[in-house]
Amino acid sequence: MSIEQESPKLARGQLFSDALMREVKARFLQVDHDHHGRERLYFDNAGGSFRLKAAAERFAQVDAIPDNTERIHATAVELQDIQAKGCADLRTILNAQGGSVYASFSASGAMFDMVRAVAENVPGTNMVTTVLEHPSAFDAMSLYAQRLGRELRVARSNPVTGGVDVDEIVRLVDGNTSLLNVIHASNISGAKLDMEAIVRRARAIKPDLYILVDAVQHAPHGLIDLQKTPVDGINLAPYKFFGCRGSGLSWLSERASVLPHHKLAGKKPDYWDLGSAAPWQFAVLTEIVDYVCWLGGQFVDATDRRAQFIAGITHIELHERALLAVLLDGNGNATGMRKLEGVSVFLDHEDLTRRDLILGIGFDRIDCTQAVVEYAKRGVTVYERVATSIYSKRMLESFGLAGTVRVSPLHCHSVADVEKFLRITRDIATGD
Repeated sequence: MSIEQESPKLARGQLFSDALMREVKARFLQVDHDHHGRERLYFDNAGGSFRLKAAAERFAQVDAIPDNTERIHATAVELQDIQAKGCADLRTILNAQGGSVYASFSASGAMFDMVRAVAENVPGTNMVTTVLEHPSAFDAMSLYAQRLGRELRVARSNPVTGGVDVDEIVRLVDGNTSLLNVIHASNISGAKLDMEAIVRRARAIKPDLYILVDAVQHAPHGLIDLQKTPVDGINLAPYKFFGCRGSGLSWLSERASVLPHHKLAGKKPDYWDLGSAAPWQFAVLTEIVDYVCWLGGQFVDATDRRAQFIAGITHIELHERALLAVLLDGNGNATGMRKLEGVSVFLDHEDLTRRDLILGIGFDRIDCTQAVVEYAKRGVTVYERVATSIYSKRMLESFGLAGTVRVSPLHCHSVADVEKFLRITRDIATGD
């Protein structure tokens, strides 16, 4: 039973207490001011989230150690332990058992590698993906479909929900599908795909179907459970998950991990890393999980790490949903987007439980690029998604949009931050 089924009132979220909100903000860098000390609202967390202080500190501490992990002395063993704990913590995030952890420079690079391994080694005549994929997934699928003479089948988006319907995806899957690659949540609309239904129904058509998932956008905002959605590969990016840039972390199932892939010949068949390990990648991931578990401990009395993590990420989701409700409908202190004259809310699906904290808006009097400039003048950072960008064109055109201003706060923002943003949005809409 979901938390919304247990308590329907949570369908519009639940804010942190004021005391907890202060504690959460205190654990992050530059929430209210930029690195020059200038006051600002950073509402572009879908492009790279705020950093945990502990993650940044741990990165510097571990990366300063010169020792190689492939040695037998005490410091090398310490670094091996850091790496092992980080691998365990990735499994904690995903509720994954077995399989292999793959640490790469970026989640995008890992996605290309995973697509290549499946496409080149699993027979079939077609590959299935969606129009809403990040270019690292969509372009990888396109590249290997063309190279291998496979048909690339692309599921259409739903302009009402901002996502992709389960029916639209599974109708493309058949006994000759070698690979299904789907995004967990759209990085433009915030719409969450029903991964549990997608996996279950696709495997009902082809039981041994290989499935890859891009969880980069969704992982910091909601629960992932691979025991309910048993896929073959999934990636995330710590820099969008309160961590540091220069790191991608992925998990591969036991059968996917042993598919032929680039590796040193002497390594085990399921080993994916190339080159010397960077222990800081794993240390930072542990700090991320430590933080989410600390947050979970404010709500549940549990000692199991996964149980603490579930509570933490669930309350992150609930707080962010409550912020989304205020952004859309306002409160006694500020008018919501839905009622602001001169402002359009795109892909505005009523069911907030099906959305992560991302909002796409437009203005009547100026285009989205000009709007981003106007926000910047007022100390707000947002991002323009335009059809001329390789990162946006395919998705926006599927929705019939030329562009949108993407608004993506994080759970370390407060209602007061959202109210301030709404007032600034009103001023931009009216030209004040």
